[in-house]
Amino acid sequence: MLAYIIRRVFQSVIVLLVVGLVAFSMFRFVGDPVDNMLGQERTQADIERLRTQLGLDQPFPVQYFRFLKGAAEGNFGVSYRQGRPVATIIAERAPATLELAFVSGVLAITMGIALGVFTAIRRRGAAANIIMTLSLVGVSLPTFLIGILLIYVFAVELGVLPSFGRGETVRVGEFWTTGFLTTSGLQALILPAITLGLYQMTLIMRLVRSEMLEVLRADYIRFARARGLTERAVNFRHALRNTLVPVITVTGLQLGAIIAFAIITETVFQWPGVGLLFINAIQFVDIPVMAAYLMLISVLFVTINLIVDLLYYAIDPRLRIDGRTA
Repeated sequence: MLAYIIRRVFQSVIVLLVVGLVAFSMFRFVGDPVDNMLGQERTQADIERLRTQLGLDQPFPVQYFRFLKGAAEGNFGVSYRQGRPVATIIAERAPATLELAFVSGVLAITMGIALGVFTAIRRRGAAANIIMTLSLVGVSLPTFLIGILLIYVFAVELGVLPSFGRGETVRVGEFWTTGFLTTSGLQALILPAITLGLYQMTLIMRLVRSEMLEVLRADYIRFARARGLTERAVNFRHALRNTLVPVITVTGLQLGAIIAFAIITETVFQWPGVGLLFINAIQFVDIPVMAAYLMLISVLFVTINLIVDLLYYAIDPRLRIDGRTA
């Protein structure tokens, strides 16, 4: 077990190093941040001085390893655009993204599992067929188009929900701000949360339905019915419990995807989170912010994958044969 953990952790570190290298290499082709930071009256001396101050005159390997060293210490450098520490900027923006991801994740998990169970149990009913047909919308339509449609219906035509922004927020602590404590903050969460969580919800729903239908055909389910157990006990105590094993794995990965893909939703709704921060950083060639964002997302996905791998290893004894895994 210990050897397996060490091997997986080592592989995760290698993945993070490769991701950081690829991201840092791509940023060299986005543009020169000096052009955006200095005005039209700049001189060559001003350019050279700023490049030296930012460390852009150093060779690429030196810049990359300096960034890795700072990232390991929680220091992602200074934003070229704002002139402030990147860690501070991200800490200020993180509450908005985390709250949006939390609401979207709760919506996706609860509604996805509930609708998946319903459509599996009532698979021949009209309501289940309608739900399965409508679920194609969440799977097929791109996120930005769903957001625009929701804005048009609920903000433009009906005028019942705000179309952009986070609403009124309340500061809790030094960096954390929340919209959960205000009416406008809760209203502002509805449309972006639905937009961000709709795809994940339909994915979980279809997965739960598929797994549930397979489990309901198993021999032990027939035996449970033959013993005289109620349909409720068979469906929820036996079938659903065995269905959730693969669902938990996919759900964990989708929660990471919610935070990563919040960038599109935040752009559509002008949500002041780290996703919108990343988009603005691209426009201004703010390399430290872009690199920090991608590294944090990479750490999130690698951590979730590592946890899932370790859970598989702990649960499935077949993976421990000869101390090896696939």
